[in-house]
Amino acid sequence: MQLDQRAQTLLKALVERYIADGQPVGSRALSKLSGLELSPATIRNVMADLEEMGFVASPHTSAGRIPTPRGYRVFVDTLLTVGPIDDKAVDAERMRLPVQQPQKLIANAAQMLSSLSQFAGVVQSPRRESVFQQIEFLRLGEKRILLVIVDPRGDVQNRLLLLDKDYSPAQLTQSANYLNQNFAGLSFDAVRKRLSSELQQLRDDMGRLMQAAVEAGSEAMAEGDDMVIAGERNLLSVSDLSSNMSSLRQMFEMFEQKTGLMQLLDVSSKAGGVQIFIGGESKLVPMDEMSVVTAPYAVDGRIVGTLGVIGPTRMAYERVIPIVDITAKLLSNALSHS
Repeated sequence: MQLDQRAQTLLKALVERYIADGQPVGSRALSKLSGLELSPATIRNVMADLEEMGFVASPHTSAGRIPTPRGYRVFVDTLLTVGPIDDKAVDAERMRLPVQQPQKLIANAAQMLSSLSQFAGVVQSPRRESVFQQIEFLRLGEKRILLVIVDPRGDVQNRLLLLDKDYSPAQLTQSANYLNQNFAGLSFDAVRKRLSSELQQLRDDMGRLMQAAVEAGSEAMAEGDDMVIAGERNLLSVSDLSSNMSSLRQMFEMFEQKTGLMQLLDVSSKAGGVQIFIGGESKLVPMDEMSVVTAPYAVDGRIVGTLGVIGPTRMAYERVIPIVDITAKLLSNALSHS
């Protein structure tokens, strides 16, 4: 729904004032803030129209109005002017990033996001490619085999296979050699597809072993996905989030379970660039009082994860957006050279 210039100016002034002090904004204040030569009656009429369209709401205790998630969305998409970032603060935080261990980089980036925004920072760990370089089988006992998977970077994953048949050391060596010689460097999904046609030529018992290895290997690689959250306690000092016990409980359940947040980060990595999820519109973080600003990061030009800031819907978006954007660029650079 298109808003005329007058309505846009008043909505922008209302959102900026509400973000600044958290109080409902009245017509008299809007007359001064907007710079428009309008009577209070005209402003009230525009506000009534905005309320009818769902962009603002009237709390029961006040004659003033506050923005709704829909109003924030219009503000962020069409009215927002992104401010400059504090270079000194970024330089101070940047010093945390240049370390060799990728997981330490991830933790430091989450802390950087939290420190610069004063909200919670979240970084999705780099997705592990489900590609193996080498596989080994170690017999632990009757029908119990340890699957050892080495990825192209040299990282090792182990999985215990509980089978319905016992295998000799010679059979295990033969199966491992077959997989390594024919499929090394491929993803487990690709191996699964090729094996399904080739297994007809193999003995059934060897085929079952290889299928079990591929399924377990695929699960082992997928379990590498996780996230690091820093600064959750900062949100306790945000009255919009901490004043309601139900919202507080919902927020910390989200942090503990992580599922919705991880799905949201996955969605935003596919979109590219900075994404803003306001209130409950994403359905993945269903809290009207909370927003998430995200951006993907890359290693050698390939997107491997997403990071972001979690804060109240009433956050200074013009300040948080560049924080998220520059942290993504710094982390991409650090990981590409680690």
